[in-house]
Amino acid sequence: MKFKLNIDKDAEEITEATVNAKSDFTEELEYLVMKYNRTDSITGYTDNDVKKLKFYDIEYITVIDSKTYAFDKECNQYRLKQRLYETEVLLPKSFIRINKSTFANTIHIEKYTLAFSGGIDVVFKSGSKEYVSRRCFAQIKKEMKSK
Repeated sequence: MKFKLNIDKDAEEITEATVNAKSDFTEELEYLVMKYNRTDSITGYTDNDVKKLKFYDIEYITVIDSKTYAFDKECNQYRLKQRLYETEVLLPKSFIRINKSTFANTIHIEKYTLAFSGGIDVVFKSGSKEYVSRRCFAQIKKEMKSK
């Protein structure tokens, strides 16, 4: 592995890494860069408090009754002020779309299972489940094969 750091006060700041394959190291590196840029979290609301939610701790973000919610690894639910499309641009690469209204954090995905109805569910490490649409699952499979 080679490491190169260029310091130029006049240049636009770009963080770029070229790797052979995605790994735990690349996930941690992305998290570190996002944290440095202060884009490693989003504000979540409950009935009683306001909390900074680190993207690393969020299992999935979904829409319920036209409101956007984030669920953390302890299955706590937080209301987000942003719409889903506004949240999407903030999300790190570890988040993938699993259906029309849900983004899942691949760091917390334990497995994919066949549902009783014949569909596919994603099971998170906390035990939570969300359905995966056929269209999104086809895209996920394509990305998994290319890695």
